[in-house]
Amino acid sequence: MPDDRLEWVETAARYQLVHALALLVCAMLADRYKGRIVTVAGAAFTAGTLLFCGGLYVAGLTGWRAVIPVVPVGGACFLAGWAALLWMALRRPSA
Repeated sequence: MPDDRLEWVETAARYQLVHALALLVCAMLADRYKGRIVTVAGAAFTAGTLLFCGGLYVAGLTGWRAVIPVVPVGGACFLAGWAALLWMALRRPSA
């Protein structure tokens, strides 16, 4: 496997790990706080994982570069998920 393809797989694994933890946080928050924003964040993290990480895995492991255009869409989903969590944190009154 060429070096750049190996880096794609490593990047996908790293981002998948971080956002799996973010999904766990969303699950804990959804149990504690009712509202749609946590669901939006979880959905965005899931979509980001499928598109960003999935695209990098497919391109890195098979060499099929036609999936590369979906990778930035997945990155935007990650950003939307983090923005949703930030929005929720800023709107919640502190205890």
